This record gives sequence, structure tokens and C-alpha cells, in this order.
Amino acid sequence: MLHIYLARHGQDQDNIQGILNGRRDMPLTEKGLEQAGLVAGELQASGIHFDKIYASPLQRAYKTAEIIADAVGAEKPEPMELLIERDFGIMTGKPQSEIVALCSPDIIKTSTITYFLSPEGAETFPDLIVRAKEILEEIRGKHTDGNILLVSHGDIGKMIYCAFYNLDWQDVLHMFHFGNSEVLVLSPDSNAQDVYLYQAEQYNL
Repeated sequence: MLHIYLARHGQDQDNIQGILNGRRDMPLTEKGLEQAGLVAGELQASGIHFDKIYASPLQRAYKTAEIIADAVGAEKPEPMELLIERDFGIMTGKPQSEIVALCSPDIIKTSTITYFLSPEGAETFPDLIVRAKEILEEIRGKHTDGNILLVSHGDIGKMIYCAFYNLDWQDVLHMFHFGNSEVLVLSPDSNAQDVYLYQAEQYNL
């Protein structure tokens, strides 16, 4: 049986400043490095063996993946372009605080995050679902069983979860917050409401 573990990167420089990063390639903060180390330690203590680790090429995700790989004794993570974060279009680099002013009424507000849906140049959530399905198809084409770790980002990460369980993306946006250095497990023997392997204390969105 194939088990797909899905992790989000640790806190990066844009996260701590409340900046919408998207595909901006900012490094982890000291807190982000600490978060990555903590989740790496939890995974090491769990005894989970990862047959392969794939990571977004953006440094915040790839560094998180490297820290985990070192801790659990896995081979060097393989960059996977499909795991890159959502393209935020014209919202890239904007303060999170400006989402309502710049994107209303085309937004979805949840208890933790306000999501913009389709600003100029941005990938939409239906676009992300298509990409998420490509990711899952590629992983399943390469691996029929074992444990695979994907280290990615918030928006694309939630849509990978959405595609795996064939859920409605708008419902998924309201379901949970996929925080820094948190880990989900997606497998045929886990249900969509019970996917958290590791939850971390959060310091930003």
C-alpha cells in the first residue's frame, strides 16, 4: 500500500513579515529552521522510513526537506517542479493585510486565512486541483507501495489533499489550516477528517 506524507515548509522571511510569497524564493527564518528540526525529530522518533522524498524547488521547502532527510536517514530530496507553490499573480509580494481591499468580492474568508480567488495572473484553485492530480498521478506511476514524503506549500498542499480525497476545494479551504512544518498522511486506510500526523505551534499564516 502506498502512503503519501505531505509536509509544509517551516516559516520563511515572507511569512514572518505578513507578505504573500507565492513563488518568491525567500529563506527559512531561525524559527523556520527550528520548526523543521522539530518535525524532523518527530518523524525520526516515529520510526517511519521514507522510500523517497520529493520537494518543491523553492528553498523554504527544499531546506525543510533536507533537514527531514538528514534526521530520518533518507537519501537527498528530489526537486519536483509540480510541488511549487501557487502562482499568486499580481498579489505576489503584497501584504496579506491588503487582500480584502485588492481582491474583494472575489475572496473566501475562513477562520484563519482570507483566500483570494482569481487576481490577474494567479493560478486559481481549480488550476491547482489539475496540478495536484498530476502530482498524484506521477507519484503513483513511480511508486506502487511504501512511504513517500512530499514537502510543499500551503495552497498547493491543501489542493493535493483535496484531489487525493476527491473533495470540493471550497469546502477544503474551510476545513483546516495547513501550518508551517505540519504533516498530513494521505492513504487508502485514513479518512479525510483524520489526516494529521504532526501539528505544530504556529506563529504566522
